[in-house]
Amino acid sequence: MGIFSGLEDIVETDYPLAKRTWYGLGGPAEYFIRPQTTEQLKRVVQRCTENGLRMYVMGFGSNLLIKDEGVRGAVIKLEAEPFTHIEFHGHEVTASAGAELSKLVLTCVEKGLSGVEALTGIPGSVGGAVRMNAGGNFGDFGAVVETVTLMDKGGKVFEKRKPELVFDYRQVNITAKFILNARLKLNAADPEQVLRTVKEIWIYKKNSQPLNTKNAGCIFKNPAGASAGALIDKAGLKGLRIGGAVVSDKHANFILAENGCTSRDVTSLIEIIKQKVKEQFDVELELEIEIW
Repeated sequence: MGIFSGLEDIVETDYPLAKRTWYGLGGPAEYFIRPQTTEQLKRVVQRCTENGLRMYVMGFGSNLLIKDEGVRGAVIKLEAEPFTHIEFHGHEVTASAGAELSKLVLTCVEKGLSGVEALTGIPGSVGGAVRMNAGGNFGDFGAVVETVTLMDKGGKVFEKRKPELVFDYRQVNITAKFILNARLKLNAADPEQVLRTVKEIWIYKKNSQPLNTKNAGCIFKNPAGASAGALIDKAGLKGLRIGGAVVSDKHANFILAENGCTSRDVTSLIEIIKQKVKEQFDVELELEIEIW
């Protein structure tokens, strides 16, 4: 393991990534790395850059499909304590990239802070939520993010803040490889009222999404002025199956992984959905999930 000499205690090779994703599919990572400090992360990043090794940043694996053959390069996961803590200063919150979204939402409820309710029921990490501006019908994360601390491929740490920081639908203008934390600006609110809102959103999602299944959330982004799920439904694709992958009957923008499913089953089904929607509605569906 010459590339990572001196860092052997945080590096594993041929690591099975399937157990780290909600789909539970896919092959191994060439290197799986869990830095314990920002300094260690910097060393890992510099080694990867010097050796031309591709880097992937893994959150909670909730909107991710790993290909059956696995991933060549370094999959880096920020799960140690320095990357998971959440600090409160009045109405401001600094949430580290590896912190869990559900924990952030519930802690804000307890403290009577409003602004992140839209993230209710969205699995994943703070870093992932910033990267894809997580949200839905009830709002987006970017509305409350003021500043983001980043690390580039050279290991340099810097900040990006609004108005330079621009959030859009399922994206943000961040090109740096690593998000380290996000500073949020929230509003004081009645904890009971915030909790009621969270419960309402949760009930809505429970009734409209196949929550207790193996899936990776919405597969496609909504096209401008349209719903990807509605287009897939109108194309008559609910229940369409390839191998162990099937389009959900409850929400057509979800692909479920059932017994015997492979990543190839899912990607094949994705291609058929894109083709059928293009043929019937002349709409090019764009992926919301990541495929490695």
